[in-house]
Amino acid sequence: MTTLLIRGGRVIDPANGVDEVADVFIEDGRISVAHGKAAKEIDATGLIVCPGLIDMHVHLREPGQEWKEDIESGSRAAVAGGVTTMCCMPNTTPRLDHAGVVRQVIERARQVGLCDVHPIGAVSRNLDGKELAEMRELTRAGAVAFSDDGKPIWHSGVMRKALEYASTFGFLIIQHAEDLQLTGGGCINEGRISTQLGVTGMPAVGEDDMISRDIMLAKLADASYHVAHISTRGAVDLVRRAQAEGLKVTTEAAPHHFALTEEEVLGFNADAKMSPPLRTEDDRQAVIEGLRDGTINIIATDHAPHHEDDKRCGLSCAAFGIVGLETMLPVSLGLVRDGVLSMSALIATMTVNPARLLKLASGTLSEGAAADICIFDPAGKWTLDRNALFSKSRNTPWHNREMTGRVVHTIKGGRHVFGKGEILV
Repeated sequence: MTTLLIRGGRVIDPANGVDEVADVFIEDGRISVAHGKAAKEIDATGLIVCPGLIDMHVHLREPGQEWKEDIESGSRAAVAGGVTTMCCMPNTTPRLDHAGVVRQVIERARQVGLCDVHPIGAVSRNLDGKELAEMRELTRAGAVAFSDDGKPIWHSGVMRKALEYASTFGFLIIQHAEDLQLTGGGCINEGRISTQLGVTGMPAVGEDDMISRDIMLAKLADASYHVAHISTRGAVDLVRRAQAEGLKVTTEAAPHHFALTEEEVLGFNADAKMSPPLRTEDDRQAVIEGLRDGTINIIATDHAPHHEDDKRCGLSCAAFGIVGLETMLPVSLGLVRDGVLSMSALIATMTVNPARLLKLASGTLSEGAAADICIFDPAGKWTLDRNALFSKSRNTPWHNREMTGRVVHTIKGGRHVFGKGEILV
């Protein structure tokens, strides 16, 4: 029998409405009400103890692009950021459109043993948007939802079929909302900055019109539909109205879309290039308003590692995306400091809310639950050094910036896997 006691921390468990200074006792990898002498103790005085974070939007690049990231390096980055559960997107090589590849990812994550990895299966074969993948077989293999992320499901007929099929079997469809007829060839938000830099922009309406179409199709199919990385005022308004109508429409925000604006790309900064792009201050405020009123109830990173060569080739040809696993918590804590969310509400966006949407057992400190725990110092200050990241890639817009909020310990299944800046297993 292995035991661990986390003593004296502020325990916040939104799933159970808990916010109090208390001890957490772990026995044989699970949360226990019993409280005896433990083999090991962690002093959490002055720290927050919460369920291990869940990031439902991660690109781990394995199989096929392991020079950018792999399951091991991504898992190390995850636990350094307090994340104990990740959902990985299907745009690997080969795609996650075959049950065998899904099982391969799950088995590799089990071998690494640092973090739970749940694959998001492809909606269409090869992410081509033409023919549906075998979603039931992918579910049996372990896929927890479906997306063609990295690409939109552009064909209206295919999207309708996907939503109808998903409705029949209770699947969730996640959309990278982008009308390529409007955004194709663009690299940053269309507007003043794109004009100033002389590069092709991606208009906000390219996101809005795809979401508008999809909401109508989701209503027709009575399906669960989730908008990935929402970034525009129009998109937030569309989702808010759909929810008011009682439709099963949800969405997530990435930290960069509520913390940064298109101004970051001035100087042709490719580390601030992502898809959807950083938008205007008005769009940023709309995302914050959506988080405040609950229209957006999940925060996910869209962790997208790229080799330096793919970012140092000029803004127009640079790859889209940034790494985010190690910065999700400190960046998101700004919402608490600014009075947008309470600490408990913020933690819910990264624990119980994604767990409920994806029907995962994680995201709680309930008795008998797996002891997946994040312990962090909400006031801890540190300066991010891209070269100190645990991810293989260094593409972050936060380099040399002071962060407030730092993960001190991460517990996975009762094992102390990260502590005071080091991977411990």
